[in-house]
Amino acid sequence: MKRRTFLWATVGTVGALAGLAVGWAAWPVRQRLHRRDGENSTAQLFEPNAWVRIGADDTVTLYMPRAEMGQGTHTGLLMLLAEELDCEPAAVRIAAAPIDSVYNNLAAVVDGLPFRPDQQGLLRDATEHVVGRVVREFGVMMTGGSSSIRDLWQPLREAGAMARASLVQAAAKQWGVPAGECGVARGVISHASGRQLRFGEVVAAAGADLPIVDEYVLKTREQFTLIGQPLRRIDSREKVSGKAVFAADVHEPDMLYAEIQFAPQRDGQLQAWDDSAARGMPGVVELVQLPPLWGAAACVAVIADQRWRARRALDAQFPQWVAGPAGLFDQSLIQKTLATAIESTDAHVYRDTGNADSALSRAAAVVRADYEVPYLAHAAMEPVCCAVKYTGTAATVWAGVQVNDLARKAAAQALGLAEEQVTLVPTYLGGAFGRRLDNDFVAIAAALAAKVPGRLLQLQWRREDDMRYDFYRPAARVRLRGCLDAQGRIDAWQATSAGQSIVAQVMPRSFGMNAMGPDKTTVEGAFDQPYDIPNLQVAHQAVDLPVPVGFWRAVGHSYTAFFNECFIDELATVAQADPLAFRIAHLQKQPRHLKVLRFAAEKADWAGRPIETADGARVGRGLALHASFGSIVAVVAEVSLSPEGRPRVHRIVTAIDCGQVVNPALVTQQMESSIIYGLSAALYGQITFKDGSVEQGNFDTYPALRLADTPTIETWIMPNGEPPGGVGEPGLPPVAPAVANALAALTGRRNRRLPLIGA
Repeated sequence: MKRRTFLWATVGTVGALAGLAVGWAAWPVRQRLHRRDGENSTAQLFEPNAWVRIGADDTVTLYMPRAEMGQGTHTGLLMLLAEELDCEPAAVRIAAAPIDSVYNNLAAVVDGLPFRPDQQGLLRDATEHVVGRVVREFGVMMTGGSSSIRDLWQPLREAGAMARASLVQAAAKQWGVPAGECGVARGVISHASGRQLRFGEVVAAAGADLPIVDEYVLKTREQFTLIGQPLRRIDSREKVSGKAVFAADVHEPDMLYAEIQFAPQRDGQLQAWDDSAARGMPGVVELVQLPPLWGAAACVAVIADQRWRARRALDAQFPQWVAGPAGLFDQSLIQKTLATAIESTDAHVYRDTGNADSALSRAAAVVRADYEVPYLAHAAMEPVCCAVKYTGTAATVWAGVQVNDLARKAAAQALGLAEEQVTLVPTYLGGAFGRRLDNDFVAIAAALAAKVPGRLLQLQWRREDDMRYDFYRPAARVRLRGCLDAQGRIDAWQATSAGQSIVAQVMPRSFGMNAMGPDKTTVEGAFDQPYDIPNLQVAHQAVDLPVPVGFWRAVGHSYTAFFNECFIDELATVAQADPLAFRIAHLQKQPRHLKVLRFAAEKADWAGRPIETADGARVGRGLALHASFGSIVAVVAEVSLSPEGRPRVHRIVTAIDCGQVVNPALVTQQMESSIIYGLSAALYGQITFKDGSVEQGNFDTYPALRLADTPTIETWIMPNGEPPGGVGEPGLPPVAPAVANALAALTGRRNRRLPLIGA
């Protein structure tokens, strides 16, 4: 999660980060391959580092610190270990890693530092080095920001190589031959003499005395046999058969269930509560009133021996709520605040190249446009759920979460325990898209479990609660101004956007501290856009609105791509240039971007003849290009209008450069997921407010793309020698602008507000 930890917000500025380098050498180095505290090999188990354990029975265990929420992360990470260990993937078992700093996510934080891709040099190198070392000690075990493969690309391969070298040396010693004469394949060590030993046999022979080799050599890309291959996902069989364990699957005899009712407004307060009817209903164990916890609204709850009994009793209560300080606001407040903010003259400037004001003032013609996007809900298939068993002195928590240590902290605080007294058992997640970076549902479940010690309690939110009490993707607005030079190239580009800061809200509710410095996520993808523009200014005005916001799939990229790529098309129209040719002219210094853009256009037959649908409707083409999370994605969309005038997306062609590909099947699946999720948001998605409450509650009012409306999706992967980039989020940002640009080409009318249907 690019930014989803406290580091950037705490330190505040790049200068301050670089200043930490003074005296930093005195800090001890903690490599990511060290053992966990208390970890040691035994007679039957070899544990050379914190990541891998090899048993005398030939089993290989990977300690997994990242969440599996449908993105295939466990499969990809398993492949990294199995590649360097030279074992069969089927021999590897996944075990949840305990909470330990060795598993902290470094890549997400380092990647989130506010450097542009073209900013290279000593300052950046020193800052990234220092930040990486800080995060090893004080970061978090987080899954998000398309960072899992990027973060563990090196550590897991090194963990496998270390284990492999140690086993080979032990086998060579047993045989009395040089280790260099031994080879490994499929979990078997062999020698030219014909002797062979399975991994388990080496462990059984050497036991706890098996030495750990610190010198090992990683494979070259030419030596890979697993990495780059479409290995089938390891979690598919469990999920299809129903054996996969989600939080809602955690059961035991005599367990209890909770149902909750939140205040209608996020800051609402309980004024009166008539619970007399509920108290005498069958199965009711406890009635509970809870204050706001970890960003959640205040609520009342019923704990009962069956879920439906808890729901019946909850419906029999009559809590009376009053609105808090935010009052009964509606959309007009949001619209007015954003519209006023983009007029600001004191917005924080994130990039200022050349002199955009001067170039625009002397231009013969200036293109102006305001774009706007709404709040969006995460709307994962599985509403948040948590199960807790509290004994009075300790607790066990089952939940699918994205930040393990923060989830444990939330439960511990709610129970009045030390964090070490709480055991977190991570489960599968039925999607998340950033929602489970927040742990309000864990805190509430723990607070309710405290009322019934000794009994397992499960809390699952209803769909309506999940949608109405979310932490939303911020609404945002931008004012864009641009002009062309005599050759029809962009001479100046000025963008002033407005919206809420996610970091400013996440820091207090998750870390208990205020954010410091500007929030890069508000303009990511805008201040670091790739086009060659001599006069470029990008600024953002943070606004204060009574809406809870959080990290949503692709975060700021999810709307800056819409702003930028649509405005690029507007400027291309003024220049009377083909949108593809116009982009190419401004990407001559970006060979990777150029290659991806041209490849997508070629596969989509961009220059081909006009096409029509089966019912005779004309089809428009639009394209967009965007880089995020270490990857570059180009999208071409083919769109028509139905007889009723509604947009219909028929085909999406996408090309991605994500560096070294670990598993092409996972890349394709995640690109398809991003595109479908992005189309849902582009066509339908919006969260609106009336009387301080969210109006949408389920998929009837917050539609998702249905199978019948899903277009043909073609994914073209462009591997190269660079380290892996992300794939879970980069496919989403270019989707909305590609569709909007196709509609503009088709109709001649430019839609500058999302969603494209029903806005």
